[in-house]
Amino acid sequence: MSIALLLLVLLSLGLVNSQHGRRNILLPLPSVGLGLFTMVSFTAASYFLFATLAPDCAAEVVTTTGPSSQGTATWMSTSSSPVFTVPASADIGMNVLPNVKDPDAVDPQDVCPGYKATNVETSDSGFTADLRLAGPACSVYGNDVEDLTLLVKFQTADRIHLQIQPRYIGPQNESWFLLPEVLVPSPPDTSFLIADHPLEVSWSNEPSFWFSVTRRDTGDTLFTTEGNILVFEDQFFEFGSPLPENYNLYGLGETIHGFRLGNNLTRTLFNSDVGDVPDANLYGSHPLYLDTRYFSQSPSGSLTYAAHPDDRSAQYGSFTHGVYLRNAHAQEVLLRPSGLTWRAIGGSIDLYVYAGPSATDVIAAYQKSAAGLPAMQQYWTLGYHQCRWGYESWTQLQGVVDSFERFEIPLETIWVDIDYMKRYRDFDNDPVRFGYKEGAEFLDRLHRSGRHFVPIVDSAIYAPNPENPDDAYETYERGVKADAFMLNPDGSLYIGAVWPGYTVFPDWIGAVLNGTGAIDWWIHEFELWYKKIKYDGIWIDMSEVASFCVGSCGSGNLTLNPVHPPFALPGEPGNLVLEYPEGFELTNSSEAASASSALATQTTLTPTSTTAPYHRTTPTPGSRDVNWPPYVLNAHHGDLAVHALSPNATHHGPSLVDYDFHNLYGHQILNATYHAVLTTHPGLRPFLIGRSTSIGSGRLAGHWGGDNAATYAQMAASIPQALSLALAGVPFFGVDACGFAGNTDAQLCARWMQLAAFFPFFRNHNALGAIPQEPYVWASVADATRTAMRVRYALLPYWYTLLARAHRDGDTVLRALAWEFPHEPWLAGVDGQFLVGPAVMVIPVLEPGADTVQGVFPGQGEGQVWYDWYTQTAVAVGAGGNVTLDAPMGHIPVFVRGGHVLPTQGVGMTTKEGRGKPWGVVVALDRGGEASGGLYVDDGKSLVVGEELWVEFLVRDKTLYARMTGNYTDKNPLANVTVMGVGEAPGRVELNGTELDDGLWVWSRERKHLQVMGLEERFGEGAWRWGWRLSWE
Repeated sequence: MSIALLLLVLLSLGLVNSQHGRRNILLPLPSVGLGLFTMVSFTAASYFLFATLAPDCAAEVVTTTGPSSQGTATWMSTSSSPVFTVPASADIGMNVLPNVKDPDAVDPQDVCPGYKATNVETSDSGFTADLRLAGPACSVYGNDVEDLTLLVKFQTADRIHLQIQPRYIGPQNESWFLLPEVLVPSPPDTSFLIADHPLEVSWSNEPSFWFSVTRRDTGDTLFTTEGNILVFEDQFFEFGSPLPENYNLYGLGETIHGFRLGNNLTRTLFNSDVGDVPDANLYGSHPLYLDTRYFSQSPSGSLTYAAHPDDRSAQYGSFTHGVYLRNAHAQEVLLRPSGLTWRAIGGSIDLYVYAGPSATDVIAAYQKSAAGLPAMQQYWTLGYHQCRWGYESWTQLQGVVDSFERFEIPLETIWVDIDYMKRYRDFDNDPVRFGYKEGAEFLDRLHRSGRHFVPIVDSAIYAPNPENPDDAYETYERGVKADAFMLNPDGSLYIGAVWPGYTVFPDWIGAVLNGTGAIDWWIHEFELWYKKIKYDGIWIDMSEVASFCVGSCGSGNLTLNPVHPPFALPGEPGNLVLEYPEGFELTNSSEAASASSALATQTTLTPTSTTAPYHRTTPTPGSRDVNWPPYVLNAHHGDLAVHALSPNATHHGPSLVDYDFHNLYGHQILNATYHAVLTTHPGLRPFLIGRSTSIGSGRLAGHWGGDNAATYAQMAASIPQALSLALAGVPFFGVDACGFAGNTDAQLCARWMQLAAFFPFFRNHNALGAIPQEPYVWASVADATRTAMRVRYALLPYWYTLLARAHRDGDTVLRALAWEFPHEPWLAGVDGQFLVGPAVMVIPVLEPGADTVQGVFPGQGEGQVWYDWYTQTAVAVGAGGNVTLDAPMGHIPVFVRGGHVLPTQGVGMTTKEGRGKPWGVVVALDRGGEASGGLYVDDGKSLVVGEELWVEFLVRDKTLYARMTGNYTDKNPLANVTVMGVGEAPGRVELNGTELDDGLWVWSRERKHLQVMGLEERFGEGAWRWGWRLSWE
């Protein structure tokens, strides 16, 4: 295609224009005997189309980037020689077939003998027994363990412990079966009388050992292995339980799936660097599920399990219990119509059953006993965070900050991805684009404006080229001296490949279990770096841990460093970002068609892999095959070593391999980083966001949803993802608003920014090479963002109070409707809307092109009232509770639940500004005219809180009471009180018994709400200095 023809094509498609975010390209146009040049402007998307259609010309283009550019990837060699690219084949493992997909796989239930219990000893709080193999060993996926021990312990009024592990464990095999307490603490080993417990445990040896857990009140069997053979081998165990018809299970994160898991799913728990692929094993492993069962209730009060409870005129009750497997090995749970099967390739059966009886009871009990209570975040972390992969300099970051101010969009924190690094190395800034002197000046301005800075830190450390003195890297050298890195089985350094090239990996397990130096070295590196870069929090990435090659591919190859990853980065030739959201073709048909055509061309150029025969292994007596265990998990990458450390990567200490600790790597780097940030910010709550999580990570850090895509489907999936993490004890969660991978568009970004404003962690972030998506890029997105932010920022005191209650009591922040309304079984699968705490309901638009949304308003059978946040009027809801809501672009429906009181505060461009503004109170009365709520206030930052304030709100008999406990002093006055649901005009309004002038309050007959204003002078010493009451008669 000639250049002139190409330009004409682009012009006809409308791809050359002068919109914001353009790239100016000097383009030669051949003419009759003349060299003709013209200056044209390309949109971000059309530039990539141009590069695809005319790669020779596009290769000559010199681009400049501003505060909204795509960014460029720069691979720099320390010499003039070309950069070596790790071959794609380096990240291809053995071709394995998952057991659940293998038609030739042996079913252990068909061939294994099970166990018999002997030597049973009972007490008033449980019993113990020996379990011995009941027949010849089957050794299907490992070597059968002949002798086991059983422990059943009633620990508390709502928890039972059931443990099965080998009887004979020694130093040579301890890590195979036992999870060290220092890594994942067990719930406290307390005792509770069996006779007083709501659950009971029974067992039998016929035909082989099985146990059952039953709820006394209902006789309902919660978990039973009756009818299932117990299998226990050195690389495999299996146990299972039937479940009732059409069961409701939740949890077992992390994956992209509906909140209700259904009965046709295999949940693999093996932490992996997987973009948000539906049903795949993602970044975290949380072996906990909730089981909610609904019962119809007869007039006499008897309960009958309701498999299909869809009669909305009937009365239903529900019970929820939880099952937690304290095991960090790779595992999977098979959910099938008849029940579940739980399998793992190591460890022991260390099972805890939580009685509930509500979902919130189970979640709180799990956090208090096992995961730990969630970290209390600093107040500023609730503000808006802006990031992207592709911010190329301090100057560009300043431009982004300035743009937020110019467009009057609140911005709390600016983030940087790996662009700031010197050749993608941790703790080392690029000296030209992100120099320390310029950085100090930028950060000083940023901090003086009340804003914050968070950089990314990756989990692998560059191993320098030993033949190039200019490639020296002191962080690596100090780590080697500290024995900080993981090893090969022969004791040499394990060298994989990540962004900077061939890399080594800190050994957190060796540091915790054997005292080697990784944690102290890590803290020291942060201390040195903080002297140059005054960060406010840390973002940990690639922590599953990820490696771009199988095995120690860098061993013997360090002289090639720095090397390029075995794939093209976004925006590089062959990997241009050409994807757009669903519905893009309806509003941008020409550009969508061109992008689709270019994408098809790019896809056909992608090499295809050949299929090798399946690799299968069988057990070997006396040893384990950790690299290719006989049982093949349904892992997304197949071979466990693909895009990860090899399972035989070795920790410092006897017989410690990654196979036994893989799922804990991300948690342990968070643990080390928590202490590092605490060292650089003594006395303050460390702010961490991590990608890989495990049991207990919520008590250290928040989590973001990883590499999602700019699609409506991924936006919708963020809600069940958030709810699943909430029940696992990780409440501070958010996703990359507008999508990370691919190009967003104005409609999707507007909808997503509004949805993300109601997640605890609120950040926009996208990938290298994609079009800009800061909210100010499109006027419609800026308007939608400001609208949602006004709601979020007004409610920041409510958000902060929710975090405080989660930290203190194990409460949830985001909530499923089914948790708050447990007697409405039709809510069991609802995950297109959610609650923020108990009082605020959000019903987002999750489809392209829609200007209405279907919402369900629960509680109608109990007389629940809902108020529209914006109009402050009660919503007219029919008997079914379903309403079609207007939701034009820029509007996200938000509702307040009657019976609740919400604290509010003035909105600022930063949380610091907002914290200095007057207070407000919003009251949503229930049908009886009552309401309650609370507020927590402290200094917003201290790890050990010295002074704090709790405010209790209560409405009774047309009077709002505010009562205070605590000693924290807040001097901001109370400005206004809004009471929704006041059906009759008040004759008078009084504050502490003194009548207020008519000019200070107004009642709306149409809206049925009372607004009291101008109270600042009456609260000159602060809204919460003393208790007060506001009455209307």
